[in-house]
Amino acid sequence: MSSFSKALDKFSSLLKIIGAIALTIMMLLTVVDVIGRFFKHPIFGSVELVGFLATIVVATALPYTYKVDGHVGVEILVRLMSEKAQLIFDLFTRTLSLILFCLVTWQMFLYAMDIQKTGEVSMNLEFPIYYIIYLLAFGLLIFSVTILESIFKNIQQLRELKTK
Repeated sequence: MSSFSKALDKFSSLLKIIGAIALTIMMLLTVVDVIGRFFKHPIFGSVELVGFLATIVVATALPYTYKVDGHVGVEILVRLMSEKAQLIFDLFTRTLSLILFCLVTWQMFLYAMDIQKTGEVSMNLEFPIYYIIYLLAFGLLIFSVTILESIFKNIQQLRELKTK
C-alpha cells in the first residue's frame, strides 16, 4: 500500500470519527429538543442545527463508506460475468462516478463562493451557510479522490490479470 493510500485511509478514518460525533450530537440534540418541547422549552434553532449536522454526517461518511464498499449495489448480473469483465464493468462505473462527483464537487465550491459573496445566513441562528457548503464540498473532494484511488486499483488488478 502506497503512502498516499495510507494517508487517505487515515484521513477517511478521521472524517468517519467526525461524522460519528456529528451524528451523536444530532441525536442528542433531537432528544433534548423533543423533551424540551414537552415542557414548553424547545431549543432555539434546533431544526437548523440538525440540518447542518446531517450535512456534516453525509460529507464525512461518503469517503469511508465508499472505501469499505458500504454503498448499496445491484450485483445480480455482474456476478455472472468473468473476473475480467467484472473489473472492466467496475472500472467503467467508477469512472462515471468520478466524473459525476468531480462535477458536483466543482459546483459545490462555486456555490459556496457565491453564497459567501452574498453573505447569506441561516434563518434563525444567522449562521453563515457557506461554511457548511464548503465543508460538504471538501467532503465531496475527498470522496472523489477516494474514487480515483479505487480506479487505479482496478487498473492494477486488470494488469495483474493480463500477466496471469
